[in-house]
Parts: sequence; structure tokens; C-alpha cells
Amino acid sequence: MSVNLSAYNKVIAELAPYQAQLVAVSKVKPASDIQALYDAGQRIFGENYVQELQEKQPILPADIEWHFIGHLQSNKVKYIAPFVSMIHAVDSLRLLEEINKQAAKHNRIIRCLLQVHIAEEETKFGLDEAELTDILSQWKDQPDKFKHIQIAGFMGMATNTDNMEQVRTEFRHLKSLQQQLKASFAPEGNQLTTLSIGMSGDYTIALEEGSTMVRIGSMLFGARY
Repeated sequence: MSVNLSAYNKVIAELAPYQAQLVAVSKVKPASDIQALYDAGQRIFGENYVQELQEKQPILPADIEWHFIGHLQSNKVKYIAPFVSMIHAVDSLRLLEEINKQAAKHNRIIRCLLQVHIAEEETKFGLDEAELTDILSQWKDQPDKFKHIQIAGFMGMATNTDNMEQVRTEFRHLKSLQQQLKASFAPEGNQLTTLSIGMSGDYTIALEEGSTMVRIGSMLFGARY
């Protein structure tokens, strides 16, 4: 077993003052490792690949809250719609509409996060501010069209850099944007409140800048090969 329980307990203790949630990123890790972390108390696990998630979900405890955190193609939504709790990386209106369509088939509401492009790298996916505003406008103006999704908030990935001040600035920008969009489109209730930022290398900064959900894998499960 390669699960680092001391690191897990350390992260949980660090998240507690912020009331933030941990998504344990278990991609390419065996079901036995997920079970070990489950036995330690973890309930939210994040996966990046649809086929892998399909294989793991039936053989692990039914009360696991599965989050899909990778880039998701519209034609793959149907495979995870029966059970996925949250989809983190919604980067187009088309994908949001497909999630709603597939959730409706199972009479479910799937929580979604809109992925915002905050990094310097052009290779990272995500919406710009104009695209965000357009999607949220349609979501607010046509509630009957989106009855089977809940836009819980936003997700972002900082630039892959050793410059932690740049990372902090990018996280701070997304927090500010989240507050503005929340005030404009969903001032009441718990929609648009989740901010999924921070991974193994920068989660402490993310917490300081308003993260409500961190995605940590290698610290908990060891390196991926």
C-alpha cells in the first residue's frame, strides 16, 4: 500500500480552519489504495479518465462521492452520469447542456464547476470572462433548460511555475471573479460558492486565497509512473 496516512492527516488538519474539502486524486491508483484512504475517513475521490472511473466505481463503497476532474468530452458524459457527484472541468456551454441531458435521463442533479482559464499556458483548458458571463446568463435566464445541473462554482489551475507569487495572484484573481459572478448571477443560495483551486504543490496558498476545495494526489498516494 502506498497511501501516506500521515500526509493525509496533515492535510485534513490544515483544511479544517478553512472548512475546505479534500478531493483525493486517485487517477491511475488501484482500488486497494482508494479503499485504504476510505478506511481512514476520506469520502471524496477525483478521477481523470472515464473508463478508469467506470471500472472503479462498482467495486468500491457506494457512499464514495466521485468527482470527475479531468477534461471531459461530451460523448463520454453518459458513462458517468448515473453516479458522478461533481464534474469539475466544464469548459463549454455544449458540455454543460450534455451533462444536463444525461442527468435528466437518470432523474439526477449533477453539480458542476465552470473551469476558468487563469494560467499563462495556452495549453490549459478553461473559459475566459466573456464566455463565463455568456454561460451564466443563459443558465440564469433559462432555468428550465438546466434543471438537472447545479453550477456549484468554479475551478482553476494555476501556471506551472516556481513563482509562488504568480500562483497567488492567479488564485486571487479567480476568487475576485467568483465573488463578482456570485453577486451578479446567484446572490442567494449556495450556487457559485465552490472554488476548486490548489493541488499538492500550491494548496496552502490556495487556502489563503479562498479555496473551498483542494485536489491532492501525489502527497497522498505517492508519485504516478
